[in-house]
Amino acid sequence: MKKFLFTFLLLFLTLQAFSQDVVSGTVMNAADDKPIEKVHIVNLNQVKGAVSEEDGSFKLQATVNDTLYFSYLGFRSIKVRVTNDWLKYGSVKVKMTELGIALEEVVLKPVTLTGYLEIDARNIPIYENNRYSISGLNAGYEGGDNSASAISRTLGAIFNPADLMHNIFGKKPKQMRKLRQMKEDDEIRTLLRNKFDRETLIALLPINKVEIDEILQRCSYSKDFLRSANDLQILDALSGCYEEYRVLQRN
Repeated sequence: MKKFLFTFLLLFLTLQAFSQDVVSGTVMNAADDKPIEKVHIVNLNQVKGAVSEEDGSFKLQATVNDTLYFSYLGFRSIKVRVTNDWLKYGSVKVKMTELGIALEEVVLKPVTLTGYLEIDARNIPIYENNRYSISGLNAGYEGGDNSASAISRTLGAIFNPADLMHNIFGKKPKQMRKLRQMKEDDEIRTLLRNKFDRETLIALLPINKVEIDEILQRCSYSKDFLRSANDLQILDALSGCYEEYRVLQRN
């Protein structure tokens, strides 16, 4: 009987996997109705990604009530809910609005050199964000500087998880599982590799930009890393923090 139930359940799950709907559409500029190429579309519910073609067309796995997130440089990101009508009648047109970006005045300052190598070399800014590793853990930790307290801050972040980590990770385990799904989807990784605004991460995860910075600082990532890292690097760092948090909770 148990074998029969297991076989039935396996068959049911297989049929469910193959019965996933696929939505299609065309992304257009709202100003002139011209198609937009290389728009990134992410299914926030199923954590699947796609990119629009040269004619603006796209296809993405989705079901009713899934939310699709459209993002493109210079355009306002939008969320679109998948409806029964969309699935029933086929392709739809999704229009995106351009952002009005006012460029601020940029002042270029010449690099002042003395001509003496020893002196000029000392004036070059050098950032030393030391990384530490602990036997038994397969990840490194960034102390942020080489001060005497850097190592103690790192150890404190690992062995004394703050309330912030519990409030974000512990109370939202289902949402945090998206971290692993995001890392496994090639389209999402490509999207995040070229972005630095954290918008897609915020849309996919139930946390804001301030919380992202606070989490990574608790995991001993430096401010230099937070300023310069792309969204894919931030995703990998968050995933590492979450996996370590889970290990500590089990122990």
